[in-house]
Amino acid sequence: MADIAARMDPETSGLSKTRIVQLMIGVAVLLILARPVLPDFLVRLPEAWIPPLADWLDYFFNVIVIETLGINKLTRWFAEGPLDFMLGITANLLEGKHRWPFVGPLPWSCIAIVAAVIGYYLGGWKFALLGGGTFVWTAMVGQWKIAMQTLSVLAVAAPMAFVIGLLMGIAAWKWNWFDRAVKPFLAILQTIPFFTYLLPAVIFFKVGPTAGAIATTIYAIPPMVLMTALGLKKVSPEIVEAGKMSGSTRWQMLTKVYIPSARTEILVGVNQVIMLCLAMVVLTAFIGMPGLGGKLLAMMNSFKLGRSFEIGVTIVLVAVMLDRFSKAWVVKLPEHFERGTPWYIRHKFVVAAVAGFVAFLLVSQVIGILNEVGRRQSLSMGKEIDAVIKGFLNIDAVQAVTEWLRYYLNVWVLIPFRNALLYIPTSAFILIVVAFAYWLGGKRPAIFAAIFFTIVAFSGWWDRSVITLYSVIAAVILSMFIGIPLGIFASRSQKWATRILLLCDTAQTFPSFIYLLPAIMLFGVSDVTVVLSIVIFTTVPLTRYTIEGLRTVPPEMTEAADMSGATRRQKLLSVQLPLALPTMAVGFNQAIMFAFFMVIIAAFIGTQDLGQELQRTLAGTDLGKNFVLGMNVSLMALTFDLTIMSWAQKRKEALGLG
Repeated sequence: MADIAARMDPETSGLSKTRIVQLMIGVAVLLILARPVLPDFLVRLPEAWIPPLADWLDYFFNVIVIETLGINKLTRWFAEGPLDFMLGITANLLEGKHRWPFVGPLPWSCIAIVAAVIGYYLGGWKFALLGGGTFVWTAMVGQWKIAMQTLSVLAVAAPMAFVIGLLMGIAAWKWNWFDRAVKPFLAILQTIPFFTYLLPAVIFFKVGPTAGAIATTIYAIPPMVLMTALGLKKVSPEIVEAGKMSGSTRWQMLTKVYIPSARTEILVGVNQVIMLCLAMVVLTAFIGMPGLGGKLLAMMNSFKLGRSFEIGVTIVLVAVMLDRFSKAWVVKLPEHFERGTPWYIRHKFVVAAVAGFVAFLLVSQVIGILNEVGRRQSLSMGKEIDAVIKGFLNIDAVQAVTEWLRYYLNVWVLIPFRNALLYIPTSAFILIVVAFAYWLGGKRPAIFAAIFFTIVAFSGWWDRSVITLYSVIAAVILSMFIGIPLGIFASRSQKWATRILLLCDTAQTFPSFIYLLPAIMLFGVSDVTVVLSIVIFTTVPLTRYTIEGLRTVPPEMTEAADMSGATRRQKLLSVQLPLALPTMAVGFNQAIMFAFFMVIIAAFIGTQDLGQELQRTLAGTDLGKNFVLGMNVSLMALTFDLTIMSWAQKRKEALGLG
């Protein structure tokens, strides 16, 4: 312990770093105080200094990529050929479009019974109720068609993302040069805003489900690549040696040894692919994609909160069902049978699903409501829910609280904070960010912070970037005041820890659109709405990783604190939190990444940041501007990601955990 303390003591190991940080902060403060007399180029870069990055990128895409190389011809061929064919099959089966194989739409009851059988196979009666109940709800509230429009694209995008991610993961495992080359691109893909996926998809793949499927596929590939490579690298040498000794070929080693041994990690990747595909396919509503996202966007634009609530419930149910099913598949072990067992016993669940499907297919021809729920038969309560919500929001006490909170946060917290950040000269702002990165993460993150924020400064969108950062910082700070105390409270009781972790797991499955609903309902359209919608989204990882971090503190450390007579508060502040911080850092990192993601979505309700400008690019073909704006968001997010994860790794090494 003395050795660890010596390595972590700032007085012995970080004195020079402290002086450098103090010097940078001091210079930044002087620049801020001297702002009125500073040369213009130190306050904001002159327009003459801003390189025309957007114009260069436009030239690259329009002249080189499209006109010279003709890449768009290949992409349009794929969109109008194989991709359109695959989407046509799922659209015909699920929503009844007049396409080959001309057998759809399938009755909703057939799909519900198959989902119930799959649920029973994966997790018993609870999962059967979840699977069947999700589709019963969807049909009965009159949302079957729009849900099937969403799922018909998901049914194509998720398998494509799985196959591409699996192949890239195998390549990253097999060739180190490919692994090193692809990792930076994966990091960028995981941080650029979703709007940056949408415009290229529209330009290169035509508007509609094809563009939505491509954007969704690309968005979901990174976790599949990373989890596949991780799983294959973890295969034990003993298993590999046994495969080689049995005379397996290279193909047999891959398909019979490596991939089965990495099954758990690969299936975790599948879970991530499914959830990211669902999140993205909902967001493709911004480029005219029909379905649950498109309908929710229309209802929110019309401020029809009751109907929005119903659609939100449907999206949540579908998300929870897919998440629970795919996670259960991860831990589900293959079932083995004795030689000679009849095929209908070995495949009893397949037989049950087929029998249920055929039975309901026949019955639905006689009982119409099992085939399709008409508008008059629908149990939708949208208007009634809308009246209840508006009635609740009109209660004097509720209005008094929301108006006071909106006024207080806007006038005394958010707007002053935003104005303060905008007042800081660009040079001072970059110095502060670099000082933070150097103090927390070390030299490498500080260098990257200087490069990344300098690029942002030279992009011509500095003020919009600062406003984006203001929303992120404000939301994460507010989330800390909720998530960390909640996590500390929950970690003290196994019962409450289990409950809140289950709540966090469920909340993480919700597509991000859902988090806008409560904020809009309570606070209308304002900066408070934007920040609070991000707060709801980012509180989840902070709570989760606080619980996980405190629960993984070695019992002998807490026992030693108890024996030394430490109070509960002393034990928490001096022992548990310091040891839990490396795990909690993952929560901070996720919260910041989620905040950058959510602040772009919040552009839908009216902001003045990069998200609003990104949304405007979707109305045209301004690819250059779209990429520059997306690059700014990505560079700011990567700065925090590199800094926090570098600190967490150093902390683990100092504690002997990494």
